[in-house]
Amino acid sequence: MSRRNAGAEAAPYLITDTEALVALCTRLRAERFVTVDTEFMRERTYWPELCVVQLAGDNEVAVVDALAPGIDLTSLGELLADEAVMKVFHAARQDVEIFLLRYGAVPTPIFDTQIAATVAGFGDQVSYDQLARSLANAQIDKAHRFSDWAARPLSPAQIAYAAADVTHLRRIYTGLTTKLEREGRTAWVAEEMAALAEPATYRQDPDTAWEKLRPRTTNRRFLGLLRAATAWREREAQRVNIPRGRLVKDETLLEIAATAPESVGDLSRARGISEGFAKGKSGASLLAAIQEAKALPESALPEAPKERANGANPSPALVALLKVLLAAKSEEHQVAPRLLANSEELERLAAGETELAALQGWRREVFGEAALDLRAGRVALGVDGRKVRLIQA
Repeated sequence: MSRRNAGAEAAPYLITDTEALVALCTRLRAERFVTVDTEFMRERTYWPELCVVQLAGDNEVAVVDALAPGIDLTSLGELLADEAVMKVFHAARQDVEIFLLRYGAVPTPIFDTQIAATVAGFGDQVSYDQLARSLANAQIDKAHRFSDWAARPLSPAQIAYAAADVTHLRRIYTGLTTKLEREGRTAWVAEEMAALAEPATYRQDPDTAWEKLRPRTTNRRFLGLLRAATAWREREAQRVNIPRGRLVKDETLLEIAATAPESVGDLSRARGISEGFAKGKSGASLLAAIQEAKALPESALPEAPKERANGANPSPALVALLKVLLAAKSEEHQVAPRLLANSEELERLAAGETELAALQGWRREVFGEAALDLRAGRVALGVDGRKVRLIQA
């Protein structure tokens, strides 16, 4: 390990042993906030393989080799759990998922600069590169974005690239928090961080995974078979540790739910299912899951989403008006539209649903109340100069 460097722009150094990591984490636990990032590999596995952890405080930037022989990452978990130190990430979801899997808890407290930037008016899904240019006057070298982070030794260029992800993040964080405080939006961001800190955000329930395939049917028997097949894929992918799409593709699951295979021969005729797979352990367990779903009574089968199940399809014209209102409100408040509501929520809102994120908390204040008024005919949309305005009906 290289010796610690002092100074706000200290050169990054590599940590490869437990003693050095413990010393680093002890120092960082005295900081007000620490910036954090990870590099991992997931292309060939279901579970992410943590390869590198980057950490930065006021006076040092360290790159921790998580694959170094014999290194114990316990002290890192203690730092991440220290409630006196804010942990700052950019696009935190995958990083947080890795730490949740390793330590059984989400880092706390937590701040995601990508989410905060959408609240602060930097647009939808703003990148780290964009924020680094805007708030840290820095240019990010993207040359090692697709590095094999599991290969050893790490090159000096890889170490420098990894360190940059937390070095500039310090100024991004301070710039964003200053802007949010000035504009009175810290409470808005706090709501978003609360959701990010919830472990359930990162845990896929195998029995609800079928909903992501968005089947276009109300046939409950089909949906029951799809639920069973999709839940089987989730658990089997976890068991053998390969990506779910590499095990069985989405379109194959839909075909299996439609054909309800009875035998190895039936299963092997599905697109993407080989005879060897159908005859093997995975094929046998998939067929067992299908047979179990076939035996379920009607009352135990899932229902289609409400707007399809009850035939209350929303008016396309009303959805279009809500989209205009969304654009107007996001422009007025300088908030990314997708943070207020997505297309599915607008359709559900137009169909009369009320259990929506867009109608809760600060989103209701900024957009939801006006959307309800528009849906009820209490207001209309008009044009005032170059801006869309609400007009009392």
